[in-house]
Amino acid sequence: MVAVIDSLIVFVVSALVGGIGIYAGATVLSDARSYEHAVWTALIGALAWVIVSTLFGWLPLLGTALTYLAYLAVIKWRYKGGWITAAGIALVGWLAATLVLSLLSAVGFGGFSALGIPGV
Repeated sequence: MVAVIDSLIVFVVSALVGGIGIYAGATVLSDARSYEHAVWTALIGALAWVIVSTLFGWLPLLGTALTYLAYLAVIKWRYKGGWITAAGIALVGWLAATLVLSLLSAVGFGGFSALGIPGV
């Protein structure tokens, strides 16, 4: 039972950190609606990432490109702006989530990731 609770805590914190990243990117580059909107975007983006990666990830280069494109498509769909804005939101989100995770680790709360932010 403890393992289930630990997994749930890691999932929730990771989703919240992913939401912080996307919210930061949307605040800088688009119409940041709300933090809740950003968390949902992170969760939907993570789901899109898993689905496309599972279906096409085995294709060299193309699979990775399609996976990133699906992730960016979710951001583009959820926020105003085009593909470049979505890429900017993703980049700022990656930077912000990396910073938050570094700060958490520095104060002794390591082992988390940023759900909905690739590569973090």
